[in-house]
Amino acid sequence: MALTDAASRALPGVVKIATSAQRRSRNPFLDDPTFRQFFGRDNNPQQLLGEGSGVLVRADGYILTNNHVVEGAQQIQVELADKRLLPARLVGTDPDTDLAVIKVEGTGFPAVTIGDSQALQVADIVLAIGNPFGVFGNTVTMGIVSALGRTQISDGNPFETFIQTDAAINQGNSGGALVNTQGELVGINSSIFSRTGDFSGIGFAIPMALARPIMEQLIAQGEVKRGYLGVNLGAVTAEIAAKLALKELRGAFVAAVLDGAPGARAGLRVNDVIVEINGKATADWTDAINSIAMTAPEQTIPLKVVRDGSVVDLRVTLGRRPPVRRAR
Repeated sequence: MALTDAASRALPGVVKIATSAQRRSRNPFLDDPTFRQFFGRDNNPQQLLGEGSGVLVRADGYILTNNHVVEGAQQIQVELADKRLLPARLVGTDPDTDLAVIKVEGTGFPAVTIGDSQALQVADIVLAIGNPFGVFGNTVTMGIVSALGRTQISDGNPFETFIQTDAAINQGNSGGALVNTQGELVGINSSIFSRTGDFSGIGFAIPMALARPIMEQLIAQGEVKRGYLGVNLGAVTAEIAAKLALKELRGAFVAAVLDGAPGARAGLRVNDVIVEINGKATADWTDAINSIAMTAPEQTIPLKVVRDGSVVDLRVTLGRRPPVRRAR
């Protein structure tokens, strides 16, 4: 398929998002009734405006975007590719993955087909579609997948596994679409690495393999409920592998087990290495964190761990993960 075909398939489903909120500035002098007698109250609200992009994911008006695009918004307006302006309401947000869902009323919207982000390979061609700087609507840029599974990009986000791309992503592109050469949505453009704040050839998108289940939970129940094991996990380094006589550098190393948590009740121990979760091989500690988080609380699942050179089978009933706390 030509890139023009891919772009034409996705472009109608990418929208511009404008947000607004009012914040009243507080003058501490006006806490004093003497000052307030002469100067009155401070009734001049400050108008806060924001902008970004979003992707129509269902024909009935559901739009997937970044949480930071709509966070704190009191009013949300969406501009469609055909220039229609529609008010939108917030359906739900997930700050832990920086995802949110909003909705416009109506039917027959041109939803973008969701693709398989797990099929992406490094050097695959991708297109980034969005509204850079809130001015240049429906902009398409081309690049390649520079890397997969990028982590430690956002402070305090343990669930990240970004697609890195050199397709141009600028301010205002947040929440826009990353599509493959079939015009299918494979990622939500989220952030850039730049010393100037503008495009520098390193952009990051949330893969749809992560975003889709979050989106579906937000649409269904307005919030995300994550499974919780109650252990601290780390990488299986060469030193740990040598110490534990492991045959390969894979799995998630159990560095600590919280007393009374689901992992402790299931029999997990410090120095265990989790190699399989719910029947799926565990590649590394980030894979383990995401696998547990994407499993519903109260569900009982099997684990395989390597302990003292032997494989041990465990069963754990997950709790509900508390929200990630971030420094402000």
